[in-house]
Amino acid sequence: MGVLYDDLMQGYDAVHNVDGISGERLAKRLDAISEIGLTENNGSHRPGFSKEEKAAKELVSKWMREAGLEVRQDGAGNIFGLLAGKKNDLPAILSGSHLDSVPDGGHFDGVLGVLAALEVAQAWQATGYHPEKPYEVVVFTDEEGARFNGGFHGSEAVVGKGDIEEKLKLVDQDGMHFSEVLEAIGLSVDSYLGAERGNEEIEMFAEVHIEQGKQLEHEELPCGIVTGIAGPCWLEFTFTGEAGHAGNTPMNDRQDALVAASEFIARVNKLPGSVSDTAVATVGKLNLNPNGVNVIPGSVTLYVDIRDIFKETRDSLVDQVLELAEDVADRHQISVEHIEKMRVAPVPIEEEKQQLLEKSFAEKMIQSYRLPSGAGHDAMIIGEKWPVAMLFTQSKGGISHNPAEWSDLNDCVQTVHVLKNFLEKMQD
Repeated sequence: MGVLYDDLMQGYDAVHNVDGISGERLAKRLDAISEIGLTENNGSHRPGFSKEEKAAKELVSKWMREAGLEVRQDGAGNIFGLLAGKKNDLPAILSGSHLDSVPDGGHFDGVLGVLAALEVAQAWQATGYHPEKPYEVVVFTDEEGARFNGGFHGSEAVVGKGDIEEKLKLVDQDGMHFSEVLEAIGLSVDSYLGAERGNEEIEMFAEVHIEQGKQLEHEELPCGIVTGIAGPCWLEFTFTGEAGHAGNTPMNDRQDALVAASEFIARVNKLPGSVSDTAVATVGKLNLNPNGVNVIPGSVTLYVDIRDIFKETRDSLVDQVLELAEDVADRHQISVEHIEKMRVAPVPIEEEKQQLLEKSFAEKMIQSYRLPSGAGHDAMIIGEKWPVAMLFTQSKGGISHNPAEWSDLNDCVQTVHVLKNFLEKMQD
């Protein structure tokens, strides 16, 4: 075993090894996958459609077969491990996540969700449990999008979402087009398009993921119930004033684009709270022109990332930000233009699914806690076509996409217990 296994097992309480679930097995598997694409910084480097992602999929496929699952790969490279149900004519229940990573990322993002879903199947095998409905453990391809600066290619194929003409324009850092990348791993554009699943094939999808935030840590809880997945809207604003000499232009005769943009940024920060408790707005990128020490800024281009788990309040916040930009520009006697770069629909999670998860928490004697997801996940894509449920596992320090990413094994295993209980309830 490697270093990750030893670190995970330190402080692990074997009391959680019940009902066929094994913390040691989960730790060994997390450790084994961490060795694939291991970086000098002890991080993970498994870009989508890479040989490292493929190797991780092959290893998980081996474990799937050992758990009695029938394994197949679809035309987008997604892996499905099927456990037949007593009534195979019923739609399947899916659970899983992804194995690809950002460059020099952590060892838990995505991987925990795949192994949690597999651990449920392994526990059912160990205890002789036979589900009524088909159960599929899924590994989605290229969730992170490190290869093409845009992800979810695997889950989008399953949903049948995405403009294939736009995907064919994608080029990676090595100059390979999307179609060439598919062909390099034995796939094709036609096979990718053929990966869509029918409405009648799937009942729902459940995903376990690390929180990538600090709420559960602050509450001292191992896991929580996701209430919805925020849909982002990205707006690009350009404030245009008049550049001038910093020494010779009086303060009362300036059209300083940066002063206006600064007021806009400060006021944007106060808007989300007036819309909803889950809305957020972030200015994370700013370009200044001419960008000289002794020059009054003539124009500023900045980007606002606006998110909420509810479409109505997210879109209301977008409208308020647009109105604010016009108001600030008028006050400073400059102009402003905007371009909407992206708008993705949020995915609220059904109250019925959240209540069922709360029952699972209660039966496992874990305090339930609800929280939104500000980040995108495969469940966000799948949720456009089928119902989804989602569990977060506590992240230490909220660190993610970083070699320091960490979730305690006790927290991971307790999340698996909740997932298993919930999936069994979904069999009723």
